[in-house]
Amino acid sequence: MPMTEAAAAGATIAVAVADAIAAAQRAFAAAGLATPRLDAELLVAHARGCARVELAWRRREPLAAEAQTAIAALVERRLRREPVARILGGRDFWAHRFALSPAVLDPRPETETLVEAALAHMTDADRAYRILDLGTGSGALLVSLLAERPRATGIGIDIEAAAVAVAAANAAATGVASRAGFVVGDWGAALAARFDIVVCNPPYVAEPDLARLAPEVGFDPRRALDGGRDGLDGYRQLAPATLALLAPGGAAFFELGFGQREAVAALFAAAGGHVVGVRADLAGIDRCLVVGAATP
Repeated sequence: MPMTEAAAAGATIAVAVADAIAAAQRAFAAAGLATPRLDAELLVAHARGCARVELAWRRREPLAAEAQTAIAALVERRLRREPVARILGGRDFWAHRFALSPAVLDPRPETETLVEAALAHMTDADRAYRILDLGTGSGALLVSLLAERPRATGIGIDIEAAAVAVAAANAAATGVASRAGFVVGDWGAALAARFDIVVCNPPYVAEPDLARLAPEVGFDPRRALDGGRDGLDGYRQLAPATLALLAPGGAAFFELGFGQREAVAALFAAAGGHVVGVRADLAGIDRCLVVGAATP
């Protein structure tokens, strides 16, 4: 009897860690998941209460009935296409672990391109940079930058109070809470301050494309994805608002969707901004647009 069936039936047959991994891997492969082995190991390790690397020397350990039941429940969640990061409750991003909730976007690896680009601009590690994170979500961008620049301070804004609570908790867990503030608001409309660095991963998926996204994306909040009919609604609001928030010599870093570079650059240029450049992600896709205030 497969591990999941045995656990569901309350069986007490001996099932080893390796058996549980193999059964989950087969189920994931049959469902067409992209990384069946990795997913299986992560979920078994989570249920077992150990790091994934520990599975290498725990392979022959028997699993108690309770552990089998827990693994079966996790496997079923993944088969419903819930992302592994959400099942585990957190995502590794940049150099830290970020807790997730249904209120926040699951930060993708390509978003680390914004951190790379911003740090390349923040060349003085001892400078007290002022950072603004628009639509902060989990706080991944702001917290990652604050952790790299120990004298910097920052504000993260999100329209959802539940998201702000997650970001504040992540800042505390990473040890930067004393230098981070989080506010419920609509972009930067209520702010009078100026910032050296602005980072933003706005919703940029064109509305007609939402239904064609992978099922896992459906677990993200729609507001963090939906960029309107052409995917550019967020940038239309952000272009004039962001330029008003930049300090002299400051720069803003915006995530881009595939093929959006020219259209988004045109929006910022029309608002009076100066497009400094673009940075590609590891797949070679233009992922981060860098914008500064227009020169006089």
